[in-house]
Amino acid sequence: MRIRHFAYVSLMALALAGCNDALETTQIDLSKVKNKVEQPLPPRILNEMAAKGMDRNSPIMVRIFKEEGVLEIWKAKTDNRFEKITDYKICAWSGRLGPKVKQGDRQAPEGFYNLTKANLNPNSKYYLAINTGFPNRYDAVNGRTGTDLMIHGACSSSGCYSMTDQQVLEIYAFARDAFKGGQSTVQLEAYPFRMTADNMFKHRMNENIDFWKMLKVGYDNFEVTKRPPEVNVCEKKYVFNQQASGAFNAGGKCPEMSTPPALASALASYGKTYDLAYAKASKEFDGLAWYDPSEAERKAVVAKTRKGRELAYAPTGTSLEAGKMMKVAELEGMMATKTATSVASNTVTGSTPAGSPTVAAATDVALVNPASVPVPTPSPLAPQSEMATAFAPVEQPDSVEVASKKPFWKFWTKE
Repeated sequence: MRIRHFAYVSLMALALAGCNDALETTQIDLSKVKNKVEQPLPPRILNEMAAKGMDRNSPIMVRIFKEEGVLEIWKAKTDNRFEKITDYKICAWSGRLGPKVKQGDRQAPEGFYNLTKANLNPNSKYYLAINTGFPNRYDAVNGRTGTDLMIHGACSSSGCYSMTDQQVLEIYAFARDAFKGGQSTVQLEAYPFRMTADNMFKHRMNENIDFWKMLKVGYDNFEVTKRPPEVNVCEKKYVFNQQASGAFNAGGKCPEMSTPPALASALASYGKTYDLAYAKASKEFDGLAWYDPSEAERKAVVAKTRKGRELAYAPTGTSLEAGKMMKVAELEGMMATKTATSVASNTVTGSTPAGSPTVAAATDVALVNPASVPVPTPSPLAPQSEMATAFAPVEQPDSVEVASKKPFWKFWTKE
């Protein structure tokens, strides 16, 4: 009995050691994988697909949440709605919450990206890789720069979403099988956090809040329909699931647009529930705001929790583990001190190193008067990005003709 008890305790200790540790101990031996590009998905996932009524080669969608450090795989069922099939703890991502703006800022992309077969890199030095397609049309028209930003293995990141090799082996297989099934593009949705009322209120003082409100419209569309939203760009903004009278020009005026009536009604109902939740959050967290930790602070938490355990990878930890709610006055004081330190440092050096954040970014969180931040409400307009092909980029024209494919709303209303 003692031996059995010891074995049980040991097993539980392993399970509690952390998600990434568990992945290292439960996944297949990579040294025995003869063809990583064609390695089939493990039986546990195939069995889960069968239980959920999913075809092995049905379409997929990828969602990333930086704050939680999670990458989700969603897969289409026979009714064309998507359901989450599995998720993975992101091993390493650099920078902090917020979009990638320029080459060298170490930020991982946020937004809506379309992945094609060309985005798959079977010969990556990081085991396997999928190019995110950054910059997409939204990024490009807004002057954002950067290249070769991937989802890849090796658990080492500089602007990428890095997984363990075991994880990326499965993620790659999901995409490969979906493309074999005829899916032409896989939508990647990368968010700073889940766009809940609590989170939107907690992060209301972040300098990226307006950008995040725009992403939230696409998030809401998916939550309502459980189908990847159709994404376009006009007037340098994302727009989602819009019936348009003409072509979309990323930098030009938006054509006349309308939201399908059934979708508009569903979004309105969703919005009412959200507004109530936001009002509740504003009372619960009155006078408080979220401190978004730096990459170094996330790594410090991981180092502390490892307690001498040696791993074959270097996870960066999550913002939820290293961040915290603070009184607004304290947060403002902390940021003011960091701003002054950054300004003094730049004054001494006389310049800002290439690729380093601006003074505003160096404060880690740009603050505004909470009273001036309106309660976010879902809008029928929202963004999506068109992908820039990964390894053999194809120039995308500014003006895109209205697609002749079956309209989105015809699918989700079952008409």
